[in-house]
Amino acid sequence: MNTYKFEDLTIGQEESFCYEVTKEKMNIFGELVGDNNPLHKDDFFAQEYGFRERVVYGMLSSSLISTLAGVYLPGKYCIIQQVNCKFIKPVYSGDILVIRGTVKELNKSVGQAVIKVEMRNQMKEKVIRATLYVGFLE
Repeated sequence: MNTYKFEDLTIGQEESFCYEVTKEKMNIFGELVGDNNPLHKDDFFAQEYGFRERVVYGMLSSSLISTLAGVYLPGKYCIIQQVNCKFIKPVYSGDILVIRGTVKELNKSVGQAVIKVEMRNQMKEKVIRATLYVGFLE
């Protein structure tokens, strides 16, 4: 776990990590949140609507932004204030995602960092892009 504080960050600073999505993780997430939509549970249903198989929950994929913030950039001392997220391509079981954060702005007057987030699959296709706003614990 990284321990960056506001004063440790610089514009352009990056951190990234990888995450493999599995059917087991999808099933656990679905149980936790109670989402039983067949798009996430049934391969045949998803295929009827043009997907190659059932689609990973968007909120499962986007929850990795919390991991980025809380573990990697900035890490231990941050608190998420806002996330603006766009889902670009579907994520499937077996995908290996690379989640990368880049510091874009540092607002000293309010002690806030703005981080650009990109999530790509193993084929280097962008699946999510987001802007993350974080404050810092004192």
